[in-house]
Amino acid sequence: MKKLIAPLGMPGSGKTEAIEYLQKKYQWPKVYFGQVTLDEVMRLGLEVNEKNERLARESLRDNFGEDHYAKEVIKKIETLGDVPAVLVESLYSYVEYKAFKEKYGDNFVTIVIHASPKIRYDRLAHRPVRPLTPEEAESRDVAQLNRQTQGHPIAL
Repeated sequence: MKKLIAPLGMPGSGKTEAIEYLQKKYQWPKVYFGQVTLDEVMRLGLEVNEKNERLARESLRDNFGEDHYAKEVIKKIETLGDVPAVLVESLYSYVEYKAFKEKYGDNFVTIVIHASPKIRYDRLAHRPVRPLTPEEAESRDVAQLNRQTQGHPIAL
């Protein structure tokens, strides 16, 4: 069975950089939890921004359950065929973590990446795609820690 490797951390901590490094070094495919959000924002015909992404995230979870993202990403993983490992980007909630642990057991591993809020907010302000102001970054942190229980998988 393939390994699933999920770098965990707050926005701007370096998860994407770690995944890009591993992809380049090992040629492993990745699945991106955030694509579920982006697909929903586009389906609704909304502009891609923090406000609309949060609206889509919360709406999907409210309408389809807290495990909706995990189910959608697991479907994508199952289509990848026989690969030694899959990188899982942007797993956030404890519900998502539990779904992956139940499905993949010890073949699901996490790597925690930490950076201070100051460093993360600076990175987020200067990223080329979907930059965030410090206020937007802090608001997203609060939403992810409170609504999505993002701290739980990081702590485990």
